[in-house]
Amino acid sequence: MLITPAYAQAAAAGDTNSMLMSLLPFALIFVIMYFLILRPQQKKVRDHADLVKNIRRGDTVVTSGGLVGKVTKVVDDDQIEFEISDGVRVRQMRQMISGVRAKGEPAKESAKDDSSAS
Repeated sequence: MLITPAYAQAAAAGDTNSMLMSLLPFALIFVIMYFLILRPQQKKVRDHADLVKNIRRGDTVVTSGGLVGKVTKVVDDDQIEFEISDGVRVRQMRQMISGVRAKGEPAKESAKDDSSAS
């Protein structure tokens, strides 16, 4: 009924291999999760940051609340001003812009238009 030293040593070697095999599914799940969930999400965040950074006057934007308007002024790095109707201008945080519908040419200054028409 006593365990011999040789038998005890062989059992310990089997435990190390068994432990690695039990951790392998967790490692595989993490790798699959990285490629299917984390990487695409990081790409989406990066694309949104580029979209928000490149907003300029004349672009037609859609906010996360569903408003559609034309950018009339870039206030600073955090805010833009856009027109949702004739004479109705709204300030919005850049991060709340969900998309740019049409890249427009920058709106020309009205003073330049008046001087060139004369």
